[in-house]
Amino acid sequence: MDLLNIYAEELTKSLNGILSLENILELIEKPRYSTQGDIAFPCFTLAKTLKKTPNQIAVEIATRINHPMFEKVVADGPYVNGFFHKKLVSNEVITSILDQGKHYGSSDIGNGKNITIDFSSPNIAKPFSMGHLRSTVIGNSLAHIFEKCGYNAIRINHLGDWGTQFGKLIVAYKLWGNEEQVKQNPIKELLSLYVKFHEEAQQQKHLEEEARIWFKKLEDGDAEPTKLWEWFRSESLQEFSKIYKLLGITFDSYHGEAFYNDKMEKTLRLLNDQKLLSTSDGAEVVHLDEYELPPCLLKKSDGATLYATRDLTAALYRQETYHFKKGIYVVGHEQSLHFKQVFLVLKKMGYNWANDLVHVPFGFILKDGKKMSTRKGKVVLLEDVISEAVSLAKENIEVKNPGLQNKDEVAKQVAIGALIFHDLKNERLNNIEFSLKDMLKFEGETGPYVQYTHARACSILRKAGGAKDSQAEGLDEEESWELVKMLMDFPAVIKKSMTLYEPSQIAKYLIDLSQEFNKYYGIVKILADDEQKAQRIALVKSVTTVLCEGLRLLGITAPEEM
Repeated sequence: MDLLNIYAEELTKSLNGILSLENILELIEKPRYSTQGDIAFPCFTLAKTLKKTPNQIAVEIATRINHPMFEKVVADGPYVNGFFHKKLVSNEVITSILDQGKHYGSSDIGNGKNITIDFSSPNIAKPFSMGHLRSTVIGNSLAHIFEKCGYNAIRINHLGDWGTQFGKLIVAYKLWGNEEQVKQNPIKELLSLYVKFHEEAQQQKHLEEEARIWFKKLEDGDAEPTKLWEWFRSESLQEFSKIYKLLGITFDSYHGEAFYNDKMEKTLRLLNDQKLLSTSDGAEVVHLDEYELPPCLLKKSDGATLYATRDLTAALYRQETYHFKKGIYVVGHEQSLHFKQVFLVLKKMGYNWANDLVHVPFGFILKDGKKMSTRKGKVVLLEDVISEAVSLAKENIEVKNPGLQNKDEVAKQVAIGALIFHDLKNERLNNIEFSLKDMLKFEGETGPYVQYTHARACSILRKAGGAKDSQAEGLDEEESWELVKMLMDFPAVIKKSMTLYEPSQIAKYLIDLSQEFNKYYGIVKILADDEQKAQRIALVKSVTTVLCEGLRLLGITAPEEM
């Protein structure tokens, strides 16, 4: 049941179609105070058309609306405010949740169409750092959200497994590398070689040129660099798979940059055939002057290809392979110009689906106010963070619930939930300061707080003997009303988070729902034996369902005991 739509339809009828349903839905808002009603419609935009004051219009509209789901509809100055029928609405909302279970909030907006989501995409031969966490968890959550809205999400890990950094790494390995040390601890050793290269290159300028030469050899298929590259890649993938397993994240494709090596010539030919390629200082570019953007560089004067060449080729390959309705790229905001250029080149090539490509940017994770940098060795390894977080979560559990079964499993769920939630509760364009201590608090706006609220609600259900005999009908306590309204909002929050590509909408909603439930728990004796007991248990069951599903959409597990 969508009360927002019901209200909008009633308003449309009372206005004889002066405003469309879509216009009205955009204008509807919540009153500032709950005493003013549950839903409000401002009449300012109608004053000019109807040649009346907004207050007069509000009075006229309010008298025309009469729907069983509303106790009353009143004019409040220039607003038409609706008061929902608590008993009917509570019954409707809770029955929907109990009937639909984890499917509550699902929709068929996507109609089974494919979307590709390009996310995580770490560089091989480098450790999986905290800096990679943002793309990984935002992308994973968006995949869940789009699936909830009826799309088929294809998760793509476009690995950074090509580029001049491999020339640098090969030079560093040949100069300072030790095969045994690399075999024993591949990622740590490769990182230290990469950092050493950049330190030495500041003094020895020729190293950069050597790196370019070795990368060109790699591009040309030379045996020695190819063998080293394959070794670096396989070691990295093993390392990454451990991290993804811990985070509970899977991919449908690991096609990285190297996969497109033999496909780029075709892309360049297509551009050439359409007379879109120009030569500039020996390099090949597509001009974007009409969009007031710099040219998109596709081939350097030495013949080396670039990120743009690969991303164009990848987009063409994905459309051909998956026939996607939407192609989403979850990549940091510093790549905004790059994606604008790539999408516009595809548009110039005549591909209408280029309009359905979306760059979803995000801010940095900061340490002590500064961006983490692999190049300078200023990096916090995600595996170390997870390990420390699990230890801290275990300590917390020992203090709060020493008799808990499966302590290790719950500590892992809480630690990883804390990391993910700390990221996703922030609007993605904001930078985030890394603080393990803040992430793991059991109070405030944290993952453990939401998980703990879910566990508390599950505990009530266990004491009540489950929710088998619970029923929604007739719940009309004033104390539960705000909670019911919040549960009713869940489907709309999911749609909004999808439209805005913003998992923080769901994370913030879960905090608000947890706070509202804990307030309710504090003032109502839920298990008191009276005529409302079964209805209250039904409400608690509904809360556990929505909290569990909301956390799942963020990529977080909801323990039943903590």
